Amino acid sequence: MVWSDIWLLLAPPLVGGVIGYFTNDLAIKMLFRPYRPYYLFKRRLPLTPGLIPSNQARLARRVADTIMGSLLTPTELENLARRLLQTERTQQAIRWLLELTLDQIQSRNQARTAEIVGKVLQDVFGASLPRLLKVWARREDFLEAQINQIFDQVLLEFQLSPDQAQQLSSWLLISVLPPDRLRRTLVDFLTDRNIQVIDEIFRSKTSGTYWVVANLFGVRNALTRLRTFCLDERETTNLRLAELVEALNLNARLQEMLQQLTLQRLPVSTVRELRTTIREAVRGYIQTLGPELLQGLSATINWQMLANQLLNRLRNSSVINDSLDPVSEELALILERYLEKDLESLVAQVIPILDIDQVIIERVSATNPEELETAVQGIVRNELQAIVNLGGALGVLIGGLQAVFYYLR
Repeated sequence: MVWSDIWLLLAPPLVGGVIGYFTNDLAIKMLFRPYRPYYLFKRRLPLTPGLIPSNQARLARRVADTIMGSLLTPTELENLARRLLQTERTQQAIRWLLELTLDQIQSRNQARTAEIVGKVLQDVFGASLPRLLKVWARREDFLEAQINQIFDQVLLEFQLSPDQAQQLSSWLLISVLPPDRLRRTLVDFLTDRNIQVIDEIFRSKTSGTYWVVANLFGVRNALTRLRTFCLDERETTNLRLAELVEALNLNARLQEMLQQLTLQRLPVSTVRELRTTIREAVRGYIQTLGPELLQGLSATINWQMLANQLLNRLRNSSVINDSLDPVSEELALILERYLEKDLESLVAQVIPILDIDQVIIERVSATNPEELETAVQGIVRNELQAIVNLGGALGVLIGGLQAVFYYLR
């Protein structure tokens, strides 16, 4: 056999393999390339761009329909939501949100947070609470239980200690009833009319030796001279009154009287009437002046500083940190009970809002053909290469069959 015959036998398998390999490779590449259309004499050349780029919008719609029709059905989304919204996961998510809120309060934005909280407190205390107070005060039982409890537990059992009685009696004698004020009170009391009334009563109501003294000497002259002495000799009168207070030991007597002062010594009926009177007085005061008092008090408080202190207290409070788990657990249980009843309808409402199919269409349509080719080849690179290799193998096989046929001829 000469070399020309050998070449005629080898050429068909080699040529068939090369043609099969490169035609398959070209066909696969033409799925994506060229990436843009080409024109000749303002006419677009056929097969430009590639098959997938030229039908990318339709491909996006088919992908979205396939995913929404087979994968992300309402039932599957509902099952997915049930798995995602299990009690443990929901509790962890709620706890994370609560911790995030606390961290936000503790961050550098605390000044802004304190300003907002301060305005809220000012509105509640200065506007909302006075209006509510006006409404509450119209009720017949408004603060009845609270005032009765304060009266029974505080006022009824209240009694001054020896030190308190001593301080109060000293304050009364020094600040409330000093000698000069006693002198002026005595002068104001000893008017001509009062002196005449005292003298007439003393003359008519006495008997025996006192009647003789009252009718022979009378008390008008003595009281008049006493008033004149108090007016003319102020310093001397004040000094004598101070000596009289000291001699009569009024401080000790007043201290003893204050120590013995308690509501428990009063009759039961008197105590009940006093409690009712106090309750009605407090209720009447709140009805008339309570809202204005709260508004005036609100205007004098630095609410931002108070809110800042409150936030600092919340930040360092162990109660807040310890209550995160119970609060998140309760909220998770409430959410679970709600989802058990309304999850199906909730998913049906969420699907149109999310518009998942449109998101898929826009994402696929916006993908660059080169990136789409890279993504597809990254997924099925081995399978595509196997197709190319299969084309080469088929070309070799067909070329070999031709060579065998030629040899048999």
